[in-house]
Amino acid sequence: MSITMDTTLASLVTNKRRVSALKSLGIVTVGDALTYYPFRVTEPVPLRAIREAAPGQQMAFAAVIRDMRVVPMNARRGYRLEATVDDADFARSRRVPGSTARLTFFSYRKSYVDWVSMRLRAGTSVVVSGMPSEYMGQLQFTHPEILTVAPGSAGTGAGLEGYARGAASGNGAFAGSTDPYASAQSAYPPAAAAPSGAALKYDADTVQEALTRVCRPRPVYHASSRISSEHIHETILGLLWMMGARTSSTPDGKLAGAGSADIVAPTTDTIAVQNGEEKSGTTAESGAEALSQSIPDVLPESVRKVKNLMHRAEAFLAIHDPASTARFKEAIETLRYEEAFVSQTSLLKARSHAHKSAAHSCPLVTDSLRDQFIASLPFSLTAGQQQVIHDIAADLAHDWPMQRLLQGEVGSGKTVVALAAMLQAVDAGYQAVLVAPTQVLAEQHAETIGRMVEQLKPAIPVTLLTGGMKLAARRKALAAASSGEPGIIVATHAAFSKTFQAPHLALVVIDEQHRFGVEQRESLNAKTDDGTTPHLLVMTATPIPRTAAMTWFGDLDISWLTELPGGRKPIRTVVVNEADAATMGRMFAHIRARVNAGERAYIVCPRIDADDEENEGGSGVSSAAGSARGRAAASGSSARTAAGGRATRAAADAIGIDDPYETFDENGETVARPPLHAVAEIADRLQKLPQFQGIRFATLTGRDKDNVKTQVMADFAGGETPILVSTTVIEVGVDVKQASCIVIFDADRYGLSQLHQLRGRVGRGGTNSWAFLISRAEPGSPAEQRLEVIHHSLDGAEIAQADLEFRGAGDVLGDAQSGGKSSLKLLRVVKDADMIADARTRAEQLLAADPELAGEVQLAGAVLDFTRGNETFLTSS
Repeated sequence: MSITMDTTLASLVTNKRRVSALKSLGIVTVGDALTYYPFRVTEPVPLRAIREAAPGQQMAFAAVIRDMRVVPMNARRGYRLEATVDDADFARSRRVPGSTARLTFFSYRKSYVDWVSMRLRAGTSVVVSGMPSEYMGQLQFTHPEILTVAPGSAGTGAGLEGYARGAASGNGAFAGSTDPYASAQSAYPPAAAAPSGAALKYDADTVQEALTRVCRPRPVYHASSRISSEHIHETILGLLWMMGARTSSTPDGKLAGAGSADIVAPTTDTIAVQNGEEKSGTTAESGAEALSQSIPDVLPESVRKVKNLMHRAEAFLAIHDPASTARFKEAIETLRYEEAFVSQTSLLKARSHAHKSAAHSCPLVTDSLRDQFIASLPFSLTAGQQQVIHDIAADLAHDWPMQRLLQGEVGSGKTVVALAAMLQAVDAGYQAVLVAPTQVLAEQHAETIGRMVEQLKPAIPVTLLTGGMKLAARRKALAAASSGEPGIIVATHAAFSKTFQAPHLALVVIDEQHRFGVEQRESLNAKTDDGTTPHLLVMTATPIPRTAAMTWFGDLDISWLTELPGGRKPIRTVVVNEADAATMGRMFAHIRARVNAGERAYIVCPRIDADDEENEGGSGVSSAAGSARGRAAASGSSARTAAGGRATRAAADAIGIDDPYETFDENGETVARPPLHAVAEIADRLQKLPQFQGIRFATLTGRDKDNVKTQVMADFAGGETPILVSTTVIEVGVDVKQASCIVIFDADRYGLSQLHQLRGRVGRGGTNSWAFLISRAEPGSPAEQRLEVIHHSLDGAEIAQADLEFRGAGDVLGDAQSGGKSSLKLLRVVKDADMIADARTRAEQLLAADPELAGEVQLAGAVLDFTRGNETFLTSS
């Protein structure tokens, strides 16, 4: 059976529960497994004789089993197995007296006890790794990692001399090593238990081999309640063995001071080993060659040599079976550069392709509609707006499609700029489409634009098209679009349907770009019947650091609107500990006072109702996530669904957090967190408070029908229901000038950029405004540190940079919004800016010589996968 990166785990892994558990982490194929990177790697375990043991400090040693007994635990169900070990030979190699210790195992399962008993028979040579403790005056190791050694190799002269040289250095680790560290529990599969009368299989042929294996660094993976980090590692090692790996990836094939380390052949209980694939049948040399054939390199050979990077197969091996922490870091850098190179090549190709397409030229005319509109405005444009309008006008005059990103804070005047561009297209005799992410926002845009253009001559038709329209109105809107008459169409995702036709479409404006996928964007680009590609203007209020924007919007020209209109006062941000009842009470009293003054208040919760399932076991938030992503990324979120914290796709509508931050312990296990607050629960609680007696509440969620959403927002804006309890559906497009207060529950679980977006819903009418961030974060925790950033800053770019640094690269590409799996899991947009710039320069040189990548088949495939599976923009996560 030929195994590739696309081979499914279900066809290889015999344990179906494990397949299901891995799938919950987003691991479905061999490629998914190999790119599920560990979040840390342990350092080598120090070698110590029993007499050198220090309670609570990890150690490893070689010994012989002297006796073993199984004791039924009468007071409780189950058994206790105790084995006494003697390290005389090993201690002599370290020039200290030998001693004994006790190995203790507990289990309710008789089958497990029988299996351990069979391995730890008297006279068996073993290598032990674990944490010593003291019990009843004797040194004890509870559930240590045990590797059994084949007979005839355990005495002096059986490999211990090499370790004696390490002992002479005084550090007790590998010879030549200076860093004794702790290690995670073994991830190597145990030897298969032999039936009665059959020859017992041993874990290692020599003591030296066993010591090498227990002492070498171990990767630790983000795990879940369904699968441990050790079992994830075991599975990945089994897959590498099946693909041809036999020994660790090192420059000289050796560990420092030790022999080469073999990857253990997986048992048939773990991996479906095929006939003819037994360990003895393949040499290390042929295995390495086989692995490189199964995992071809993506980077061009010339780039890899200049940058002194590993082969891709070698890097995977060094990450999942590292010979040293230095080798692990070197492999991470290799794959990080690969991600940078693939992403930049993809963005450069997209930009080149756009410039080769034909577009309708829309030059400015005398007494243009655009100039009439600007002259009719009751205010003067900012210098930034004037410059961006000028740049867009120049782009629209070309006969190739404009590709421009317009970024600006909430209220910076992006809609005015977009309308000026659309009027230029209409003046040239074409159609323009403005796409909004929600029906509420689409209706607001249509009303605002209709009001702004009603005095222009000739009259400009403004057509609204949403998925919630009645059939007759929808047919009328579709007919107006298909007529090709010059005008402006304001639409929701309904514009992406097959029934939408705009034959003279020259300009597409996408508001809140992060809400739309690349495939949706491209579907609009392909709508014209005359073979032209529409000009594209994408807008976002999501603050993006320049380094990040230059990376992910690499196929777009970028404009920034940095000036805010006058009259807006800074929003006062207050972080409130939910357990502080006194402060919570004062906050609610303050909100009541503002409502009495004729103002409005938002209460934001991440869930719709209390019985919404959060994905406890595993992503991509991002996410989305992380992971979305965990990456992702991750993706995940195909969401990046890393364990814990990230919402499942089924619950995406119920949980409003874009990409909740995951919390893991040092072993990669998810840390339990309190359930997220829900709209129904909070609305019920608040209405019972004395501060809100006589006040009408409304609720708004993503599950509400469009006509209900419209009515709820109208009642809220009109004051009939001055307090609105909602999910994050109000994050974009809601403009109620009387809103002065926003309360965000579970604020410690949101991304900073999303909190910044939500905060921007208040203070739009020039009144004093407040944002209350309700948190259950532990004092001094990373979550508390994140909230301090938004507490002290109103600078969107500064907040976004901090968000990227807190989240890491895996959560940059949003998959909760895009529905695609992130290919990027290692690249850090902020920290790796220099690497990204270097990769972009080299990618430009490569594409100049080979525009179609005809000589780089693997790179071309990776670029295609990246283009299909990733957003080429940031999300608001």
